[in-house]
Amino acid sequence: MEHVVRCTKCGLSYPPEGVPYRCQNCGGLYAYSAPPPLDLAQIDRSQPGIWKYRRTFGIGPGCEPVSLGEGNTPLVWARIFGREVAFKCEYLNPSGSFKDRGSTVIASLLKSRNVPEAIEDSSGNAGASFAAYAARAGIKAKIFVPGSASGPKCRQIMSYGAKLIRIAGSRLDVADAVQQKADEGEVYASHAYLPFNMAGYATAAYEIFEQMDEKLPGTIVVPAGQGGFLLGLIHGFNQLRIATNTPIPTMIGVQAASCAPLWKAFRNGTAGPDTATIAATCAEGVNIPVPIRQEEVIQAVKASGGGFQTVDEASILPGRDSLARLGFYVEPTSAIVWPVLENNSEEWTDPIVVLLTGSGYKYG
Repeated sequence: MEHVVRCTKCGLSYPPEGVPYRCQNCGGLYAYSAPPPLDLAQIDRSQPGIWKYRRTFGIGPGCEPVSLGEGNTPLVWARIFGREVAFKCEYLNPSGSFKDRGSTVIASLLKSRNVPEAIEDSSGNAGASFAAYAARAGIKAKIFVPGSASGPKCRQIMSYGAKLIRIAGSRLDVADAVQQKADEGEVYASHAYLPFNMAGYATAAYEIFEQMDEKLPGTIVVPAGQGGFLLGLIHGFNQLRIATNTPIPTMIGVQAASCAPLWKAFRNGTAGPDTATIAATCAEGVNIPVPIRQEEVIQAVKASGGGFQTVDEASILPGRDSLARLGFYVEPTSAIVWPVLENNSEEWTDPIVVLLTGSGYKYG
């Protein structure tokens, strides 16, 4: 792992012991400096879930999988707005969201390093996912959520045996609370700070490639809050580009207009977050005012030839209903893709693949 994951500021390798969420030397972010290459001949289909791609995770052969059978989600085609569009049903992962692809890798790392308990913060899906995999690994979990987190997600977190800690205030207040505990010495299994979930997210790209008869899409559309799933997919498609000499898809990230820091930074050419117009949104999974890896996400999307789109609040729930009438029962966070498809798909290159990230059972 040491040659793969390094601090983006000082270059220090990720330590062989412990699970720090930030660089212990300078406080910088860890990232994959040299992602392990994808060798299509070395995919091990005897492994559970996404672990058939474990050679791309960079976490060492001694790390045993903590798996619930994540991945292998359907790719379902539908004709909408005069186009054939494929929907990658990530809401059918074990805990009901794409987050399981990252949680399986992080939980496996924690277990391999004998971590007995860990904390995480979330608007809901990441917390529920980590709680599930922590339960599977025998790790005690504490999940910090905003007071506005949906009831179904909170009940799900507690059902796995995790301790739910509600924080009054905004999503930023939740992040501050959990980081204070982390800085006091608790292990912070952060889906935003730790880079290992990116390798898990990349497996969705590999699956799409396989499901499309070893071809790559022309356009990928995905909801974006932190932008981690978007970034992980780009990492995966870049590995496929190297392996197959095929251009990566144009990547389109979608945000709610009431909280769109990635869209604003992409449009304005600024690196810092813009929190001036943050408002409540029913798409709680993308209500992230300060994305941790904002600059990296923006640069990766630019390199793909893509960009960001926003959707008005009034269009989100009707979009959810339209998806349901096609048989896709998703939460509002996933549904923000629908208005973008309706208004922009004529401009995009076929084939179009849309990522549906979270289950409708989680909202209410």
